[in-house]
Order: sequence, then structure tokens, then C-alpha cells
Amino acid sequence: MQDMTKPRGIQMPWPTPPAEGEATEIAPGLLWLRLPLPMALDHVNIYALDEGESWTVVDTGIHSKRAVALWEKILAGPLAGKPVSRVILTHHHPDHIGMAGWLMERFGAELWMSRTAWLMARMLILDVEEVPTEQALDYWRSAGMDPEIFETRRVSRPYNFADTSYPLPVGYRRLREGEVIRAGGRDWDVRLGNGHAPEHVTLWSRDDALVIAGDQIISSISPNIGVYPTEPEADPLADWLESCERLAGFAREDHLVLSGHKLPFTGLPHRMRQLIDNHHGALRRLEAHLASPRTAAECFAPLFKRRIDAGTYGLALVEAVAHLNHLYQAGRITRARRADGAWLWQAQEGCKKG
Repeated sequence: MQDMTKPRGIQMPWPTPPAEGEATEIAPGLLWLRLPLPMALDHVNIYALDEGESWTVVDTGIHSKRAVALWEKILAGPLAGKPVSRVILTHHHPDHIGMAGWLMERFGAELWMSRTAWLMARMLILDVEEVPTEQALDYWRSAGMDPEIFETRRVSRPYNFADTSYPLPVGYRRLREGEVIRAGGRDWDVRLGNGHAPEHVTLWSRDDALVIAGDQIISSISPNIGVYPTEPEADPLADWLESCERLAGFAREDHLVLSGHKLPFTGLPHRMRQLIDNHHGALRRLEAHLASPRTAAECFAPLFKRRIDAGTYGLALVEAVAHLNHLYQAGRITRARRADGAWLWQAQEGCKKG
């Protein structure tokens, strides 16, 4: 019998994802499907749990004409014509919630998610902006956004959740930390994470070694931890690190983790340590980089160690601010306003050598 307590690192039992419109059976009554996304991270994973006469679906992809056509293909194919009776959403981001309202309208499906995720999703879908708000402009200035990118964004229509999310009706069933739910013939412990998204739902099976992790735990990338104009003084990195430390206490070597992106994997204890250590390493590099005063936009190199292009600039900027806010609120760096409104961040005297 294999020793499941011995660290083995990360293994990926399925080297390739299911083809578009098809499904891979991960375990009895549990299907893995993949939907396309129009961005650098070009896919999202969804999971279908067999309830006998119907399905529970975990996450849904964005709403678009292509997505509707693919869902029609999925419903007739892998889901065998059975209705979707329940939609569970791990968190409020459009690539996970976009088709939820469509499935609810189509089948009368119930919606299950955490309270904060539901409030965020419904608010942001309803909040359509034609021009950037003054708060957004002030935030971009404070981060030292590249002037050309700033000017382009200033005169452009912002992205709205409603662009890729079907309207969410009123009414949902709240998922709480520590409760147990039944889905797909299994009992699942609900454990909430934070940092990437508030009250992010993860599901841990009591009947076998399965974890549905959404974006809280991914095999080969760390999810974006960002600060936005809605709460410019936020410290989501503290929430992220606390969540990782807490969830690591439940991790086992034999857990098969089903994430919102990339491939299913085992080796969860190792991955949790990586996720924590990667950010601590980034904070140390950033602190050393701040021996001289710099804006958030001047902090990409130590954080990402790769070229940031126009397509990833926005995500890089909000993540840089998140790391700076964390160091600032920990008393490890200072900040002062530049004449143009940008914050200049600098390491404390005793910390500059990092």
C-alpha cells in the first residue's frame, strides 16, 4: 500500500484537458469540462456532479454567444439531456459566474454561493459604467500608471461585468464556513478562502480525496491578488496568506485538487507551501527594490520577473499595489505623495538591504 504521508511533489494525473464540448470523468458522478476565455488565461474549468435526475454545476464560464452554443452542446452531450438543478459558484469573477443566470432561467436552477460573493456578483453586474469614475482615475494616478495607458483608459469605456455575465436574479442559498453540503453522492465540507476573492468557496469531500478549489488553489499559477479603486487601502495579501495557512492544515498528499484553471493535481501540501513561500519571496524582493522611492508601476520587475505587456498591465498594477499595501500596513515601508498624485514607496531605513 502506498504511503500517502510521504511528500511527492505535484503530480497531474490527466496531462490533457477535455476537448471543447466534451467531458472527462474524474470520479464516479463527477465530470470535468472546460470552456474558452477570450484572454491570456484562455480557459476556465467547470465541474458537473450527477444528482441522478439532474446535475449540480460548479462554476459556469463567461456569457457570450459562443458560450451559449457550447452549453447547448454540453447539455445535449456529456450531461445527457438532464437538467441543471443547482449552480454552485466558487466566487464572483465573471469567468465563473457569467452563465449562472442563464442556467437559472433555463432550468429554474438554485444558486448556491457565499453571501459576499453573491452581493459582489449582483452589484457588479448591475453597475454598468460608460466612462471611468473619478475614483478609478485617482487610483490609477496614485499607482503611477504609465501615461499612455492612463490616457487610453481615461477616454475608453471600462470593462463591465455585464459585458460577459448574464443577469443574476434575486435569490440564492448562502454557503457558510464549516457547513456540510450534499452533492454528487458525496458530503462536502465548505471552507472559505480570501485574497483572490472574498469568501471564496472551496469544497472538500468527506467520502473520497477530492477538493473543488476554484481559483483559491491552482497547480501552476498563483491567482491574482489585487487592490482596486473600490477599496484602495485594502490588504488582500494578508487575507490570502491567512487563508493559505488555514487551508494547508486540511491538505493531504492524496487529495486530488480540481481547480478553476489548469490541470487537476495531487501534492496539495507541497502546493500550499509554494503558494505561501512565493509571496513571501516576492515581498522580500520588493522591499529590497524599494531602497529607492518607486511607484507601484515601477515595481513589476521584482514581483513578476518577466515582461509585462499591455494585456497583463492592469492585473500587474493591482497586484503590485496589493504587495505594497501589505508591506506598508506591516510598517516595513513608507509612502509619500508625488506632485502628480502618485504614491512613492520606500523601505524603512533598517529594511533597505532586504
